[in-house]
Parts: sequence; C-alpha cells; structure tokens
Amino acid sequence: MTDHTYRSGCPINLGLEVFGDRWSLLIIRDMMFAGKRHYREFLASDEGISSNILANRLSMLVAAGILSKADDPAHRLKAIYSLTEKGIDLLPVIAQISRWSRKYMPVDPALAATGEARDRGGPDAVERQMVALREVHLGQA
Repeated sequence: MTDHTYRSGCPINLGLEVFGDRWSLLIIRDMMFAGKRHYREFLASDEGISSNILANRLSMLVAAGILSKADDPAHRLKAIYSLTEKGIDLLPVIAQISRWSRKYMPVDPALAATGEARDRGGPDAVERQMVALREVHLGQA
C-alpha cells in the first residue's frame, strides 16, 4: 500500500483504512480461528461474502502486507494465503473486539466459546495463540 494516499495521519484512521471494513476482519478471523487458507474456504463462511468482494479484500490484504499469497504445493491450481507477522499482530485487536461483543451484544454461545476460553487462559493466552499462528503461517517453531 505504498502508493496509497491516506485521508489523515490519525492512528485510528490509518488502521481502519487497512482492516476497518467488515469483510477484511472476518477473513483474518477465519484464518486465525478456523484455519482457513484457501479462497473456496473463505467463500463458505457463514456470513456469505460474494466472490468479487472476497477477491478484492484478499488482494488488498496482500498489498497491505497483512497476508501473503503463494502457490499451494499440495494443489497446483490453488493459492494458499498466510498471515504475515503484521497480520498476526492483529490478534489482540480481534480478541478485544470479541471481548466487547461478548459483553454488549447477543452473541451465539457456541461462537463465543473460543474467546471465552482465551480469556480463561490467563494473561499469556493471546501471546500463546500468536506463537501458534506463527508456527502455522510463518513456519516458526
């Protein structure tokens, strides 16, 4: 996103310009918590993203350095998406959104279970999840 002109230098605006739309955060959520890595897996999400919006958001997230895209060695015709370190660093933000929603919104208990388990995991739970994401997406042990 080096060629992008930002509306302002406000830190909140800058973040929202990268990941502030509904679909981008849901794609990142699916990668973090559902293990989705392929285009068709994202299309199958409950929220029903359209194929043109999905293609746009995946391209934008790759351009922003949140995701990387590579040929999938297991399927020659498929691409595999991975979170970058920049993307993994969004986990605390997403965890906080989850915490807020569980407090104030009518969440589905089954869908809230992951966040509740993370909260019960203590102060290091988010960092442990980030380490696990680095292993899967960056190959770091």
